[in-house]
Amino acid sequence: MFGKGKKLRKVTKIDTLVGQNTELKGDVTFKGGIHVDGVIKGNVISENDSGSSLTLSENGRIEGDVRVPNVVLNGTVIGDVHAIEGIELAANARVKGNVYYNLIEMAMGAEVNGSLVHRSEPMPMQVKQKPVEEKKATSEQQPSQSTSAPKVGTLAGAPSVQ
Repeated sequence: MFGKGKKLRKVTKIDTLVGQNTELKGDVTFKGGIHVDGVIKGNVISENDSGSSLTLSENGRIEGDVRVPNVVLNGTVIGDVHAIEGIELAANARVKGNVYYNLIEMAMGAEVNGSLVHRSEPMPMQVKQKPVEEKKATSEQQPSQSTSAPKVGTLAGAPSVQ
């Protein structure tokens, strides 16, 4: 009757533990599983690994953005949370920022002071992006006036902004 449709959760091995009396300052990049009972003042980012997961206990706190495929929160995050696979917000979860998710489970009592944004396509996990170099046309090089193919980022038939 009850619980027949529930899926079993994949248990992730915990590779890193941040203890209750520990405070880390700076970005944390990891692969695998991380469990946080303490405080992290910086971004928490997993490498592009779909098996990575973050578990934040009710005593844990993260002051920065979180970019991890699988997230279980029961503590406080002050920053945006990007969970490309799924996020579970337990009863003591507090998020002061936006939550970007593919699948979400939210218990009664969990709080999100921001927006819940559904993303069905994966988002890049990197926080820092490399600048895009643009070629400048000189007097000798004139941009082509070809209309056979639309420019990247424009719709066919839509005017392009220069």
